Amino acid sequence: MSIAETSAPVALDVADGVARLRLNRPEASNGMNVEFLKALHEAALTCHADPAVRVVLLTGEGRNFCAGGDVHTFESKGADLPDYLREATAWLQLATAALIQLRAPVVAAVQGFAAGGGGLGLVCASDIVIAARSAKFFSGAVRVGMAPDGGSSVTLTQLVGLRQALRILLTNPTLSATEALQIGLVTEVVDDAELFGRAEQVASELAAMPARALSATKRLVWSGLGASVEQRLAEEARTVSELSGTADALEGLRAVIERRPPKFTGQ
Repeated sequence: MSIAETSAPVALDVADGVARLRLNRPEASNGMNVEFLKALHEAALTCHADPAVRVVLLTGEGRNFCAGGDVHTFESKGADLPDYLREATAWLQLATAALIQLRAPVVAAVQGFAAGGGGLGLVCASDIVIAARSAKFFSGAVRVGMAPDGGSSVTLTQLVGLRQALRILLTNPTLSATEALQIGLVTEVVDDAELFGRAEQVASELAAMPARALSATKRLVWSGLGASVEQRLAEEARTVSELSGTADALEGLRAVIERRPPKFTGQ
């Protein structure tokens, strides 16, 4: 399966369990407009519907991962901008929610800038984030009279804490990859030349793991953000019991006992 035309704003192809989802507007620093956001949402839904997808690798073509909203498009709308932004933010909400709700974990590889509700929002919506050492992270919404979107007003707080989130969203500092790692915004920082190789490695490792267990764990963590510990205990117990009867769980136990690498099938 492939949505990989070079002119498409978002490209997607699947091989060996890894869905490579590429933001494909490098000439605009992968800035988001309505066409782009519709394509991103469609790609996420395609991943959701494809049982072969065990992990999603999210990347951006060109120098920057994603510069946020396409300011040139926005400026060109003039008095029609509020209506255009209502449509754009609706699609951004759908695309972000689709990534969070994917059964497969999402690994993002970030180079250059991840900015605005779009770029920073995609980082916050990903499950594992590998950043190039030269990468930069920036909100910027307030600076242009906007408010954060892409779910970042919630997800950023969960990742870095209330004080850091307010600092980032209100004062708009440009964060280095090192600082992003220190405050918990990203998972790992690597040298620029190693970024995509490392991201592919992490994606391949996840693709080889028991898919149902990964999916259940991701669901528990994300759905638990607004729940009490007591509520999650019951859900965790139910999920563990359900997973214990799967072929992958039995294979994992046998592999431990037999001191060999497991061979998971996703069943």
